[in-house]
Amino acid sequence: MSYVKALKCRECGQEYEKVAKYVCEFCFGPLEAAYDYDKIKKDITREKIASRPLNIWRYRELLPVEGEKYNTLQEGYTPLLKADRLGAELGMKNLYIKNDCANPTHSFKDRVVAVASTRALELGFDTLACASTGNLANAVAAYGAHAGMKRHVFIPSDLEKGKIIGALVYDPNLVGVKGNYDDVNRLCSEIAGKYKWAFVNINMRPYYAEGSKTLAFETAEQLGWVAPDQVVVPVASGSLLTKIWKGTQEFIKVGLIADKKMRVFGAQAEGCSPVTTAYKAKVDTFRPVKPNTIAKSLAIGNPADGYYALKTIAESNGGAEMASDPEIIEGIKLLARTEGIFAETAGGVTIACLKKLVESGALDKDAVTVAYITGTGLKTQEAVADHLREVKIIQPNLEAFEASQLQPVS
Repeated sequence: MSYVKALKCRECGQEYEKVAKYVCEFCFGPLEAAYDYDKIKKDITREKIASRPLNIWRYRELLPVEGEKYNTLQEGYTPLLKADRLGAELGMKNLYIKNDCANPTHSFKDRVVAVASTRALELGFDTLACASTGNLANAVAAYGAHAGMKRHVFIPSDLEKGKIIGALVYDPNLVGVKGNYDDVNRLCSEIAGKYKWAFVNINMRPYYAEGSKTLAFETAEQLGWVAPDQVVVPVASGSLLTKIWKGTQEFIKVGLIADKKMRVFGAQAEGCSPVTTAYKAKVDTFRPVKPNTIAKSLAIGNPADGYYALKTIAESNGGAEMASDPEIIEGIKLLARTEGIFAETAGGVTIACLKKLVESGALDKDAVTVAYITGTGLKTQEAVADHLREVKIIQPNLEAFEASQLQPVS
């Protein structure tokens, strides 16, 4: 049973059938899933959710699929950790880390691809495809393989080696495009117009994007059925930030949590920060940029949901910050040193921006704060490889060990 009534334009409100469509024919606005919240409110309860498996499908009433045959690798319900040691360094009393490194292909993209691929199968597609900065490539390759689908994955040709290997191991048709993500995305939009493939982040985007809401659902449930006071979210396309806000509002709407004014903060790399730049300039539109940052998973210079990310930040009375490449590296190391979590460069952006937001007074140090870590550092090891301690090589005896401990650490 589906609780989705239609696909609805976010701008003019025009409704469409629940097919593979993502742009309004009247105003060219983006489409998203529109739900029957009254019906959901009657059918969903905390007890019903708690009785289900620990994955994203425990929230099935709020996801845009028709049946209960899911293409799943048991994604979701990742750890929400109380970050006391990191919080102490930053002067924060109630800091939590939502660690999505624990997903099957080690990023939050497993959530969105699980939803998009399930819906693609329902619509009769046999081919799954995407334009990706890395993590999505891994997820599409894996989930397409699990479903027995053909897979076409398009990436910038200079992507990190770990992410390329992390896709190739599932044996997709992987195509490296000379250019940045925006170049890749334009090419894929042309391909999607010609071939009958399910491009998860193009023609399947209204379904795909809804998977990100499950981060908000899990956070509220794991906090004891209450929304956090403030969240810090990495921004690439802007979709994740807007969907964490939407998911929280949906939980309020269907009566699962009490109403709360949660503040939403965006985190971007300085070398690709169109949303943060617009926020700091106090304007509601952004100017596309050419990315130049080590945080390649956030290197989207013309973010599809940038406008809506700015609207969400304004509506929630939140904010936005940016981090330089050296600050990103220090953010990765800080999280690893204090909490034992090795995050990719996007996580370094989140932690670096969290630190700057605290220092500027934008974040309330005493409020319940959740920082979202969206992928593992094992995929982006080259970012920190030259910024770590050197290995001490010694002879296999006690005297050599003790002598090595007297040597200064570089």
